[in-house]
Amino acid sequence: MPKRTDIKSILLIGSGPIVIGQACEFDYSGTQACKALREEGFKVILINSNPATIMTDPELADRTYIEPITLEVVEKVIERERPDALLPTMGGQTALNATMGLVKRGVLEKYGVKLIGASAEAIHKAEDREAFKQAMQRIGLNVPESGTAHNRDEAARILEKVGFPAIIRPSFTMGGTGGNIAYNREEFEKLIDWALAMSPTGQVLIERSLIGWKEYELEVMRDLKDNVVIICPIENLDPMGVHTGDSITVAPAMTLTDKEYQRMRDAALRIIREIGVDTGGSNIQFGLNPDNGEMIIIEMNPRVSRSSALASKATGFPIAKIAAKLAIGYTLDEITNDITGVTKASFEPTIDYVVVKIPRFAFQKFKGADPTLTTQMKSVGEVMAIGRTFKESLQKAIRSLELDLNGLASRVGIDRGIPAEFNRAEVVEKIRRTLKTPLPERLWYLADGIRLGLTNDELFAITKIDPWFLEQVRELIQFEQLLVGKADNASAVLAGDLLWEAKELGFSDDRIGQLLGVDGAVVRKARMGAGKSAKPARAVTYKRVDTCAAEFEANTPYLYSTYGSECESRPSDRTKVVILGGGPNRIGQGIEFDYCCVHAAMALREEGVETIMVNCNPETVSTDYDTSDRLYFEPLTEEDVLNIIHREQPLGVVLQFGGQTPLKLALPLSRAGVKILGTSPEAIDRAEDRERFRDLLDKLGLRQAESGMARSVDEAVQIAGKITYPVMVRPSYVLGGRSMQIVYDEADLLEYMRSAVKASPKHPVLIDKYLSDAIEIDADAISDGKTVVVAGIMEHIEEAGVHSGDSACSLPPYTLDKALVREIERQMKALALELGVVGLMNAQFAVKDQTVYVLEVNPRGSRTVPFVSKAIGVPLAKLAMKVMLGKSLQDLGFTEAPQPAHLSVKEAVFPFNKFPGVDVLLGPEMKSTGEVMGIDGDFGWAFAKSQAGAGATLPQSGTAFLSVKESDRPAAWDVANRLHELGFQIQATSGTAGFLREQGLEVTVVNKVQEGRPHIVDHIKNGEVVLVVNTVQTASAHTDSLSIRREALQKGLPYFTTMRGALAAAMGIEALARKELSIRSLQEYHCRQV
Repeated sequence: MPKRTDIKSILLIGSGPIVIGQACEFDYSGTQACKALREEGFKVILINSNPATIMTDPELADRTYIEPITLEVVEKVIERERPDALLPTMGGQTALNATMGLVKRGVLEKYGVKLIGASAEAIHKAEDREAFKQAMQRIGLNVPESGTAHNRDEAARILEKVGFPAIIRPSFTMGGTGGNIAYNREEFEKLIDWALAMSPTGQVLIERSLIGWKEYELEVMRDLKDNVVIICPIENLDPMGVHTGDSITVAPAMTLTDKEYQRMRDAALRIIREIGVDTGGSNIQFGLNPDNGEMIIIEMNPRVSRSSALASKATGFPIAKIAAKLAIGYTLDEITNDITGVTKASFEPTIDYVVVKIPRFAFQKFKGADPTLTTQMKSVGEVMAIGRTFKESLQKAIRSLELDLNGLASRVGIDRGIPAEFNRAEVVEKIRRTLKTPLPERLWYLADGIRLGLTNDELFAITKIDPWFLEQVRELIQFEQLLVGKADNASAVLAGDLLWEAKELGFSDDRIGQLLGVDGAVVRKARMGAGKSAKPARAVTYKRVDTCAAEFEANTPYLYSTYGSECESRPSDRTKVVILGGGPNRIGQGIEFDYCCVHAAMALREEGVETIMVNCNPETVSTDYDTSDRLYFEPLTEEDVLNIIHREQPLGVVLQFGGQTPLKLALPLSRAGVKILGTSPEAIDRAEDRERFRDLLDKLGLRQAESGMARSVDEAVQIAGKITYPVMVRPSYVLGGRSMQIVYDEADLLEYMRSAVKASPKHPVLIDKYLSDAIEIDADAISDGKTVVVAGIMEHIEEAGVHSGDSACSLPPYTLDKALVREIERQMKALALELGVVGLMNAQFAVKDQTVYVLEVNPRGSRTVPFVSKAIGVPLAKLAMKVMLGKSLQDLGFTEAPQPAHLSVKEAVFPFNKFPGVDVLLGPEMKSTGEVMGIDGDFGWAFAKSQAGAGATLPQSGTAFLSVKESDRPAAWDVANRLHELGFQIQATSGTAGFLREQGLEVTVVNKVQEGRPHIVDHIKNGEVVLVVNTVQTASAHTDSLSIRREALQKGLPYFTTMRGALAAAMGIEALARKELSIRSLQEYHCRQV
């Protein structure tokens, strides 16, 4: 069937900000869909609140609305643009929930908008837990015994039927948000309240636990003629009970018999037909009882999902792109496979390699978070690796994680055998205990269990991980022990076949060196051949991902390394540049860096240079096979990158776009003689090294807060005393503020030095004077070495001391006077020229009492680049790439930044709802996973939109609660007064209330938690408060007021923990009272500026 002619324009709803459970895989699917639909001549209208994605680039859709994804705003877009159709399956759970809301409100009917890709009935049937259960029973498939509850009493009745352990799953949520496992009644009651609060429909499914069963997923596609193909089976290494997003997963499935696989396929076809997903991709999850093979259906996602991104990258089959084409009427047999150029999409992919995905976690960022893995997803990113065998793939994935783990490193120090004084019995007991609960490090403890003699049967009984996987890990450990045994004769091992056997098993040079007791460089030399003429017996080879197990030739160079006999890389002799990606998403290094890498690839293509992308993150646009000319899906380690450079011989390598990951490779690569494009590694070191940086500022006559470096605890106490408290302490060389803290007194400092860091001459601790109540500024500039353009100056809404990645900010600044803005521009230019920056640079400043202090300078692309680019309408990363190729800013016609007539506010989005019990206070350690953007002609409205986009809509009436530290009381009066004039009632705790009353405000006094009932938390629980403002100074006050902040979070109330944030909120509420919501597309904003 050819494409539909009754529709001309299509609305796509994006997935909003990056959160745990809904990450950049939807940037990838949305971007593919936009491209595919425009290719077919449709007008594409997009709404997405996330500025960091490629998807919201003004070139990708015809009309791009960076607005909050709320029903009011989406309706306004529909009213303004009058699309013919809405495609809801590309924006994760956000888009599905918004679509269902529009259907219920009758908006689609009112404006005559057709749903394509999935009907409202199909979405309801798959997402509503009760409807799905009935649908499965109709087609004779088993689902776990369960019941649906809307309140505590119903839940208790179902529990009697289901028993413990009970699985709790809220409806219409993503990444298992609000889900958990209850093992007793007390836990159950606590978890039910949380789950009901997390479900947008207040519906929770309670089901019998299948903990310990095997878990599988199938990626399925269907077209309008009812053709169905299975793209890929995925097997979870972790058994049921761990969310599939937190499991190590493997494709293809390794332990299914052919009969079991066929049963699963048949069931998948019945399910997709019964649910009625007309076109596009779906993901179906199965549980299999390891004792008797009983199969149970867990759930189905009627949309492109996280697993679709993995399956796309694992097979080379672009699920989102094809799903978009199916939605507009094509059938699978009409769409050509890009990779082979001869087969059609109805030809199921086959793979002749193994893919392993390992998730990446961030528990160290959240004090008090429970690291146990359950049915609610907690990982912040993932890596994928491709190899010829499971063993090779697993080891490549481990080193892709960037956790300084080269392979299955021992957690108890027994890599090279068991020392004499080792207490074996005690450690075995500890390992058994640790393995009982699924934790992020489980795989490494499993390896230690094997080293200490636990059998596969014992390990299976404890972990329920399939014996096949246990045996694979055991064989790796046995090979490690073989190498350790030959350490006395390391040179013979490196000259013989054992080296190549180790490489085939995926061992890195460093790990082989560790086991043999030699340096990794020695192994590398042996592998590469020492002299110029000495050619080693074998070398690394590259294979192509071709979707068809070599049955047809692959046109697209999508490559992975292995140690085989023939190499399929066939490098060209064109001028080429290697771009190093950002690796796995994590807090502090997210999708913004991928955005920069993709822009670099686009710029190189425009300049006629061949682009080679190296990355290992399956969720991103950079690892799409059509983003660059050649894609190497490889770990970003010195060894793997040098192998690629050795094979490709590029003109140079780009490091400044992928965040800290490629920067860590700057020195090793330049030592190996690789040309680094853009700012030199020397300049990067000058900015990152504290002492050299201080000399640089002195030379330029710029100011910095007083600071010192401590190489011991005594020295730290001495420096802090001299600078005077409060001080900011942190280890040297960090990204995302790891282990940074504000310390108020000596006791605090000693505690930090004891628990967080070990100061040593090699790793000093940095101590800076903390500029309290200063305004923090972020600035981005681009330089060609002669001309510097300051592209954007952002004023942070939270005061200095909150990590810049966690602070909301406004571009242009909303309170700074012009003279200060000009002074910051002058300092930026001086810094960029002195450092010799070629490309992008970001710097952070603090302004206190009209004096500008330099906080830090990063001569690379930063996380604000996409936000600034979209705010001013200039693709900065693209221009930076062209500058690195030798073009001047004059040639590119960019010598002055446009001055936008509108205000853009960026707000951070946090994962606190995934970690019950963790405090939501912000500090110098970064905690946000994503961001949203609000744009308007008015600061108040832009801020209000950013809050709505982040999920906390500002109230327009009701009771506001304030409890602030003494120094904040004057500012609290301003906020309270503004709210009072808008008709809000004001409640405050005794100290704050006393001050406000003296100023003549009417205030109701409320009890603090320890002052007796009813106290403030009771009021919040009872829904009597609509806005919370709570600032604290000392650590003890932090814990006193923790329950206030947690309760506000659980109730979904807007809460502010800084006075500047609260004031911005008051300005936002004033704007809402003053005028109606108005929206404009990005394209319109960019036309209007001077």
